Amino acid sequence: MSELQVTAGPFLFDARFESDAAPATVDAFKRRLPFASDCVHVRWSGEAVWIPLGDMQFGVGYENHTSFPAPGQIILYPGGISETEILLAYGGVHFASKMGQLAGNHFITLTSGLDQLPELGRRCLWEGAQPIRFSM
Repeated sequence: MSELQVTAGPFLFDARFESDAAPATVDAFKRRLPFASDCVHVRWSGEAVWIPLGDMQFGVGYENHTSFPAPGQIILYPGGISETEILLAYGGVHFASKMGQLAGNHFITLTSGLDQLPELGRRCLWEGAQPIRFSM
């Protein structure tokens, strides 16, 4: 049984929280569930979609952070030298912004539908923003 469902565009993914590795990030995000927004294709990071969150604060620092999330890993950049954002990798990623390399907290991992991720990326790139929703 999955802990979380992520709907992005027409795709549905099961997911798990990385509670042991990123407990503060998971707790902060759970308080905002259900969480809905739009995802767009990244500009600098490679094969990923992201949710720009501006100055939204989650009240967390770095934990379980990476600049190279694997396909199906979701990271939260808590803000700092760039805006707060959530990033979902669908292929090769080197997480960055116009300010340079960034690191985000890996706090969710998709557990189903990984074969659909490249199509989600293609849709965001060529068709524009796609709705995304996280719910338990």
